[in-house]
Amino acid sequence: MSWTAWAEAELDAIRRADRWRATVAFDSRGVEGTLRGRDVIVFSSNDYLGLSQHPAVKRAAAEAAERFGAGATASRLVVGTRSVHEELERAIAAWQRTERALVFPNGFAANLSVLSVLGGPDVTVLSDELNHASIIDGCRLSKATRKIYRHGDAGHLESQLTATPGRKLVVTDSVFSMDGDVAPLEAIAALCARHDALLVVDEAHAALGPDLADLPCELLRVGTLSKMLGALGGWVAGSRSLIELLINRARPFIYTTGLSPADTAAALAALQICCSEEGAQLRAQLRRNVDMIAPSHPSPIIPVILGEDRAALEAAESLLQHGLYVPAIRPPTVPQGTARLRIALSAAHTEPMLQRLREALQSLGMQR
Repeated sequence: MSWTAWAEAELDAIRRADRWRATVAFDSRGVEGTLRGRDVIVFSSNDYLGLSQHPAVKRAAAEAAERFGAGATASRLVVGTRSVHEELERAIAAWQRTERALVFPNGFAANLSVLSVLGGPDVTVLSDELNHASIIDGCRLSKATRKIYRHGDAGHLESQLTATPGRKLVVTDSVFSMDGDVAPLEAIAALCARHDALLVVDEAHAALGPDLADLPCELLRVGTLSKMLGALGGWVAGSRSLIELLINRARPFIYTTGLSPADTAAALAALQICCSEEGAQLRAQLRRNVDMIAPSHPSPIIPVILGEDRAALEAAESLLQHGLYVPAIRPPTVPQGTARLRIALSAAHTEPMLQRLREALQSLGMQR
């Protein structure tokens, strides 16, 4: 069989399983835009504070492109570091209350770097079963012994830590990207302190918390510039020693062209807004928006679990007919039998937009 014939057979299998995926051009105007010629409200973006459309953020990107050019032109350790990279890293360290921070071209590269550098044959990595794909792949690359603990189950993690000799690293999302629930970080941090384990927390979706201040263990924080900050890139924040080790050993950092100056400057401007009174107001608005759809839910990610892949696809199409864009999420992104709609809310959504979503969900029998 030729490679092309093999690929066609694989594609046929994907179609038969209702797992077909394809890119769709969405011409965005923030939380509104045009999809296949139809004006829609988007409820699937990770732009939680709406900062991708903020005038100051867009202006910073344009000014950086004019000053530094379109790209960084080389890896950060050659000539790819600009003053704006260092300014952003200092700002992230101050924001996260750590000694240092390091910026990556994307969040996936940040997790690959952390786990491949800190893992090793003498390390056991203990990972929540619903962690993001970048954490899973980082664990695979680490050459460490890997143990998976039940989702959010501190008791199961404790039993695994107790039975594990040697150096240990626990890794978890703070907010899980497909369920929108929150890890029991205080309990996990207490276990890490008791067992001398390093805790790595991915804060990519933590627009509404949880706050990691005063956790009683060694801690390394990972996050993105592309979600709450509305730009592009990833970051790691922690002790000076751990960050400098990443600079010297992380292959996704060493061998990748640096983050573009425009994206870096946009992220810096967004972070400055995020840390201001305006940022506090945006988070308060986001909290109100979440409560309008799912009162007291801990994050802007609200799943509507429908089970079978076909049901999720049909539900997404039904919402699209109402002018609401909420793509179906199917395995392998989520476990078998848990295909769903993943509603993602933003501070930029207005009350009439949210009312349209709520009424559409009710009319289609898809209340959360």
